[in-house]
Amino acid sequence: MESVWPRPVPTIGDRTSAAERSSDPSGWAFPGPQREALAGVIEARRDIRRFRPDPVPAPLLREVIEAAHRAPSVGHSQPWRYVIVRDPVTRVRAAALADSERISQAAALDPDSRRHLLDLDLEGIREAPVGLVVCCDRRVPAPGVLGRATFVDADVWSCAASIQNLWLTARAHGLGVGWVTLFKPQDLLELVNAPPGVETLGWLCVGWPDERPPLPGLERRGWSKRQPLEEVILHERWPAPGGDKPPPAPRSRLASEVPARMAPLAAVPEQRAVVSAHDLADVVLSPPGSLGLLDRVIDKVLAVRPDGLSPNGGVLVLAAADHPVAGLGVTAYPQSVTQTVAQATAAGASVGAVAAASSGLVTVLVDAGVDGQVDGGSPDVKGPTGPLERTLPAVVTARPHDAKGDLVNADALSLRDAHALLDAGENLARRLCEAGRDLVAVGEVGVGNTTVAAALAVALTGVGPEQVVGLGASSDSAMLKTKTDVVVAAVDRARRQLRDDPADSAAVAAGPVELVAALGGGEIAVLAGVVLGAAKGGAVVVLDGLATAVAALVAVRIDPAVSAYLVAGQMSREKGHSSLLEALGLEPLLDLRMRCGEGVGASLACSLLRSALRVRLTSARTG
Repeated sequence: MESVWPRPVPTIGDRTSAAERSSDPSGWAFPGPQREALAGVIEARRDIRRFRPDPVPAPLLREVIEAAHRAPSVGHSQPWRYVIVRDPVTRVRAAALADSERISQAAALDPDSRRHLLDLDLEGIREAPVGLVVCCDRRVPAPGVLGRATFVDADVWSCAASIQNLWLTARAHGLGVGWVTLFKPQDLLELVNAPPGVETLGWLCVGWPDERPPLPGLERRGWSKRQPLEEVILHERWPAPGGDKPPPAPRSRLASEVPARMAPLAAVPEQRAVVSAHDLADVVLSPPGSLGLLDRVIDKVLAVRPDGLSPNGGVLVLAAADHPVAGLGVTAYPQSVTQTVAQATAAGASVGAVAAASSGLVTVLVDAGVDGQVDGGSPDVKGPTGPLERTLPAVVTARPHDAKGDLVNADALSLRDAHALLDAGENLARRLCEAGRDLVAVGEVGVGNTTVAAALAVALTGVGPEQVVGLGASSDSAMLKTKTDVVVAAVDRARRQLRDDPADSAAVAAGPVELVAALGGGEIAVLAGVVLGAAKGGAVVVLDGLATAVAALVAVRIDPAVSAYLVAGQMSREKGHSSLLEALGLEPLLDLRMRCGEGVGASLACSLLRSALRVRLTSARTG
């Protein structure tokens, strides 16, 4: 029988356990008479980040929103609109947007503040049973609303007062509310299809809290301190310069950004499973969150694989392809190197294959367009409707049939080939999942593919070429300029071809598969399909370097639910990798300045991930 150890109860902070909160999710509620004690409710209001999965009764939700609707508003305009969000598609996408912005903003902070921001828990978007997008309908001209002719933003202030009413009423009933503003306002509006003239004040997470903090979270984390009341009260007028004056109010270091792309969902982790992962961490004999980023990644893995990963269920899918763009002077290596590395992989001797084996992973090489035959290949893999092989070969052939272009003068792939290779990758992943592979690491081999990945990254995200074009394996400064010029020319050609505005420097307005055809390559198309298929099969996908991040972003643009299955194995030395991980909302497990490709970083990260899961699942339990 498994030993149960006494649960350490902190002398400060939240003294409750997951078991207590699970048995009585409404236990935070005030007794009826105290609900009218406004001062007590205000003092007890908190920004909640963790939630139980238990549903909020419809009458209670209506009562809370009714309180919000009774807020004061300029000119009695009542400009607030609350969009109730329960759809898992919207919730998953919103969570990915918030994670992306958290990482983006953290990069601009000093190291200590960066750690604080990265530690912030945004899982409430996924965990809370109710999401509310708060909008302000500003379509009535300001002069038409009494009070707005002078203070034109008073309607937005009214919406903030409405949120406060909702927050306090929810607190009185024992509900928790978390206010998340880590979005670009326009992206959040697009998420709920709001019309022009409407603005957003952020996303509210509403549900039964899975924490009961005695102090505001950011204050407890050392982000800031509450100012003394005397420093915020001024009498009659602002003090004259040089006189006694209050210190400047602390400015929030949190803001908003991120692209929104909607698409049909595959499987989304169940809300109860997301919360259960937190519950399991709560009974381990260690302070919650003590493993830092690993705890976050473990929670993510257990949300999609509640029983963990099978001991021998790991595989490295390594896709290899050559690119005509290599002939434009963007690489220091001859194209023959791709075939050499691919052949060594098929023999189990390449760096990638050895790293995979050392991490307990089986390697499957996909010939996605290598110049020259790779020995051991099977016939071309069909799409999802094609025949399935019972036993996977060491080498799978999924090559383009049409001519390949150099990006600058012609498309990398025909659209037909892009779809076929994507289908081939998805089909392969489906077969892997059917064979019990629940951990899929992805890697690539291809001379010149950092140029391809950079061009596709610019088109997908709108990031400037100077932010994503790096030295690659062994380029020098002159070659770096050539690569940059090639990427700029390639993206411009794609934009003209796809009828985008040539003056617009943002992402190319085309579907992800069309962009893969215009600017991608065989290995990226195949890996995007592998990521899609693995996620649909319920497998955890561990990414390697820049090219795999681009492939994952293509998959996420096709199906946002894929993001729930992604783990960033490493941060490579490629310049644009951080931008791609930011767009994906992922933090890397490893940052070892590697640039070897071949899935090495992903393979090593799989070892770390398995070890971390073992710590979570087998460490001493408390009761």
